[in-house]
Amino acid sequence: MRAVLVRTPGGVDALEVAEVAHPVPGPGEARVRAVAIGVGRPDVLIRQGSYKWMPPLPAIPGNEVAGVVDAVGPGVSAVQVGDRVLLSARELPQRGGGYAEFACAPAEALYALPDSLDFDAAVSLPNFQLAQALLFGGGSAVPLQSVLVTAAAGGVASAVVQTARAHGLNVIATASTEDKRRFVLDNGARAALDPRDPTLVEQVKALTDGRGVELALDPTGGALFIACLHALAPLGMAMSYNILGGPPSADVFTELRKLLGRSLAVRTFSMHSFDADTTRRRALMQAAIDLMARGAVQAPTATVLPLSEARRAHELLDAPSFMGKLVLHP
Repeated sequence: MRAVLVRTPGGVDALEVAEVAHPVPGPGEARVRAVAIGVGRPDVLIRQGSYKWMPPLPAIPGNEVAGVVDAVGPGVSAVQVGDRVLLSARELPQRGGGYAEFACAPAEALYALPDSLDFDAAVSLPNFQLAQALLFGGGSAVPLQSVLVTAAAGGVASAVVQTARAHGLNVIATASTEDKRRFVLDNGARAALDPRDPTLVEQVKALTDGRGVELALDPTGGALFIACLHALAPLGMAMSYNILGGPPSADVFTELRKLLGRSLAVRTFSMHSFDADTTRRRALMQAAIDLMARGAVQAPTATVLPLSEARRAHELLDAPSFMGKLVLHP
């Protein structure tokens, strides 16, 4: 079968289309014929050899595959040939493996896909699973009413905006350009603000009747994370799930002491905190599937390329102006 390999980590040229052995499902396993393969940031880290959960080389990137079960191994009863399924590498002991025509996995790791869910849409479900975890898996000390989502035009943040809206929350977002702010508003945010505006905190307070947000979700870091702290309501929490703009620009503990009267909290977040909690992790994904199946959230517009153009997909993913979801078809 055809697969995309990384033999020596590096730039997009490190992605090589090659013929590899056709996988055969072992006991308890099912084989999935890929119809749609998601392309995401962890794939870039695998390509670069810097992923904290790096598979051994030669590695096959890809963490999201939607397709059809075409073979099962001995002892399998959870799925049968012909089932429509999603395979997320979050269910596997090793990340990657998705950029291929076929993939084998434990049958119990697969998620059933309703007929109403398009395969190209289904590979965005892990982002909505992560959105569920960011919003409801962090142990907020107070009921959520309003949430601040920074860099809200990004893939994960877009899913957060929709998921928060589907749960009836007041969503305030930031995005760096006018085009992105329009996109964020179309995606369901109540307001889309410029993160560089010096009155950002005051605007957030005005949109929450002076109270602030109970939760701020930030992948940016830098000065924006400090602004998130100041935009929190009493007992609110700021959650950092990346620091694409570098570490916070001021000492976080010093800022928290300045705001002592609000009893604020800070959490650093990774979906890997659910690696050992199968029940909660799968419940988060099932909640995302249910939301999408009933139309409460929608997958972003897919840009579809053939598997043979994985390099082009990574070039697009690396471009700061890209929005939407990249999908490979075998």
